[in-house]
Amino acid sequence: MTYLKFIVLTLTLAFSALTRAADFDITKYGAIADGTTLNTHAIQNAIDACHKAGGGKVFFPDGTFLSGTIVLKDNVTLHFKKGAVLLGSIHLKDYRNLDPFTEGLGIDVGWALVVAVDARNIGIEGEGTIDGQGSALKAKHIETDTRPEGQRWGLRPFLLRIVRCTGVNVKDVTLKYAGAWTSHYFQSMQVRIENVKIMSVGVAHNDGIGIDGCQDVRIKNCDVVSGDDALVFKTTSSKMANRDIVVTGMRLKSNQAGIKMGTESMAPFENIKISNCYIYDTKNGGIKLLTVDGAHLRNVEISDITMDDVRTPMLFRLGSRLSVFRKGQDTKQQTGIFENVLIKNVKAKASANAQLMPPSGILITGVPGHNITNLTLENIEISLAGGGSAEHARHIVPEAIDQYPEVKTFGPRVPAYGVWARHVKGLKLKNIKFNLATNDVRPVLIIEDGMDVLVEGWEIPETNNAEAIIRLENVDGAVIKDNDIKGGAEAFVRIEGAGSKGIKLADNDISAVKQKVVKSAEVTSAASVKN
Repeated sequence: MTYLKFIVLTLTLAFSALTRAADFDITKYGAIADGTTLNTHAIQNAIDACHKAGGGKVFFPDGTFLSGTIVLKDNVTLHFKKGAVLLGSIHLKDYRNLDPFTEGLGIDVGWALVVAVDARNIGIEGEGTIDGQGSALKAKHIETDTRPEGQRWGLRPFLLRIVRCTGVNVKDVTLKYAGAWTSHYFQSMQVRIENVKIMSVGVAHNDGIGIDGCQDVRIKNCDVVSGDDALVFKTTSSKMANRDIVVTGMRLKSNQAGIKMGTESMAPFENIKISNCYIYDTKNGGIKLLTVDGAHLRNVEISDITMDDVRTPMLFRLGSRLSVFRKGQDTKQQTGIFENVLIKNVKAKASANAQLMPPSGILITGVPGHNITNLTLENIEISLAGGGSAEHARHIVPEAIDQYPEVKTFGPRVPAYGVWARHVKGLKLKNIKFNLATNDVRPVLIIEDGMDVLVEGWEIPETNNAEAIIRLENVDGAVIKDNDIKGGAEAFVRIEGAGSKGIKLADNDISAVKQKVVKSAEVTSAASVKN
């Protein structure tokens, strides 16, 4: 090929590509930017034309384009110009459900404004907005559907659903006011989410980013304000794990949890790293890791997290609810596994108005016969309101073995202000500091039914008239060392339960405490103590 022919061919291909891209402007397929004309068919025609031409970009120019469900196809990217708005219809009849399933509360869901099923190499990009009009849609819905909200909400559409897709890129767009979940990625691979802004409040169940059985996922630098969980990982099917996921640089505000795994939890959660996130003004937990439907949750690392005004900074739960979400596709599973989780470098200011009153910092609980294993909390600082009484310190927490896992499930309070842990093995609590605004006579740490526990390098604030700083109940093997205790109590460590044994203390600064160790009458095995 001569050089001249090469240049001509190159220019021809470039001109053809530009022409083809221009052809995928949705207004050329009849879309009208008046905010009232329903453009579902026009937008879908542009997507279909782009797909048939081998792929490219479908452009949304400035203006507001009303639509019902649109379906992304292979090799198609929706590009939103700055000032472009895809506006969801407020009429339920304009939406389709291409992948029905049942969510954690037992409601049938799956309708969506933008959806892709079994597609490859798809994307949503640009500085424009997708707006689901959630509040207006709900108001229209309840004009004719008078059932309780908990029964009817599932008919309202998600904003974005990606189902069994490979090669997904979502970048720079704003997602607003979904009718239900804002974005849901199901059993998809090679997912990239970057610089996305979410503002989705006003109706119930406005989750921000939902990752459901996906692999090879990268999420970074997103800003999420959500009515429900901000960043949530779930597995509504047992067929595909959440695996090989890296998240960084998130700002998260939520009326529920900031970072959450579960409740829907059938397939594993594995090899997940989350770092450098800011969680603020969050009403129902900062970090919540929950596996209650048979999933194996393991090899998870969460680090370098700052929390401000967060109710109950952390909850870790292994339970036996054992629900099924994909009707006819899955069967009930056995209780799962929670192991090898590391949480480190966390600084949190807990809200004084919490789900459990007085507030507590960290809740950890398995169920009888199923321990949370090898959980490590390291370099943690939490500021709390305090206010716990001697009566609060003896509150018995329900097992709630098969219940929906929430902080309030274990209420109305827990008996420790710092860490309360039950049914644990290999728990490591290293370099933890608590700050109290007022006196709290509950123990800073209670462990019930534990094995092989390490408590090291704590800074424990001054408290007055407490029965004990630490209480161990039926704990088989614990090392408590190098801790600095500022305040007074009757005992540094109180040991209870016939199953308690092998408790070792070393190099703790407990000068302000009256006694090192107090044992209840049923403790028959001597605890070895050196200090």
